[in-house]
Amino acid sequence: MTTHNNNLEKEDVIPPGVIAPIKMINGVVDETATLLQDSGSMKFGEGVIAGSIGFTLGLLCLLGVIAFHFPEYLTTPELRKQYSVDLLRQILFYSLIVAGGISLGSIILRKQRGLSITTLCMVLIAIALGGSRVPVGDFPDNTPYIGLDWFILDLLGSTLIFVLLEKLFPLYKKQAVFRKEWQTDLVHFLVNHFLVGLILLIVNFLIHKVFGWMVHSEFQSWVRAIHFLPQLLLCILVADFMQYWVHRAYHEIPFLWKFHAVHHSAKTMDWIAGSRMHVLELIFTRVCVLGPLYVFGFEKSVMDAYIIVVGFQAVFNHANVHIPWGPLKYLVVTPDFHHWHHSSDDAAIDKNYAAHYAFLDHIFRTAVKTDRQFPEKYGVVGDYVPNGFVKQQLFPFKRQT
Repeated sequence: MTTHNNNLEKEDVIPPGVIAPIKMINGVVDETATLLQDSGSMKFGEGVIAGSIGFTLGLLCLLGVIAFHFPEYLTTPELRKQYSVDLLRQILFYSLIVAGGISLGSIILRKQRGLSITTLCMVLIAIALGGSRVPVGDFPDNTPYIGLDWFILDLLGSTLIFVLLEKLFPLYKKQAVFRKEWQTDLVHFLVNHFLVGLILLIVNFLIHKVFGWMVHSEFQSWVRAIHFLPQLLLCILVADFMQYWVHRAYHEIPFLWKFHAVHHSAKTMDWIAGSRMHVLELIFTRVCVLGPLYVFGFEKSVMDAYIIVVGFQAVFNHANVHIPWGPLKYLVVTPDFHHWHHSSDDAAIDKNYAAHYAFLDHIFRTAVKTDRQFPEKYGVVGDYVPNGFVKQQLFPFKRQT
């Protein structure tokens, strides 16, 4: 009886002229996937730095073009009213040129060719879809949306600002930009931005349901009569007072800690580490903090300024940055102050809860007291929180052994 080998080699069934392109595509995919799963420092001359910049720009350009095609579903209504479409088109145009130039140069120099070919393909697809010249007509303003534009702008801006700060004023000089578990925090960053519309909808609904009965127009008029700067400082104080006690509750109530442990599971501190947060904690905290601000009825200009302050500090205080603050360190929360909160050192457990005003922790006697300037280690004591976005979202609901 004759037997046949069913495990034929690809070369036996694929025409010879097709084998080489397939091998090249597989090589490109494998090299790109390997780099995206990798971590560690980048050295000049290897093409990784240029390749990473080009890849990021190429991906953001492609996403930007897609957002231009479907603005009613992929852009944030509040941002549409603020930015200039012509300016965004110029940024997109020059970003395509830079990404394309970097990828072509790397391919010619044989540096990270897999990643560079992937970048060039994204650039070509973006151009084929219309590039920076995609027409935008009138569209309804009340459609369900995901914050793709917010993700693009925030990732680009945060990377340019905070990575530069981390390189100019590093706390840990040898810490890599692509440190371990950066992929997990990037997914948190992405999901938090994409769900911004749904999160805002839920938060606004809960705020009106929980805090609506406390609103009094006379009190709000008195608050709005305060000059801008004192009103802003009061706004931050009200928000941080609530933030302090909610944050403290996360640490002292075991059920709430299960959710907050996800945020503390980051073992390396940098600008994107603050994005690691359970979605339910994100919603609950925003309701508890923004609810009292709604009751106070602060001026819109004050609230806009507060959003800028809280947005900056939320990223900056997690960054790998060390700047001498002098006496200000007792007044304002800085990266040095907040890094101690994330430390798993004995002296730092359940300390430094404030998000804006460091003096709150000194008043309530929860400020870290130690002779050491910087923590030795970060993360949850025992390191029992799993890595990966989905696993971390499911973690609070699993029985702890």
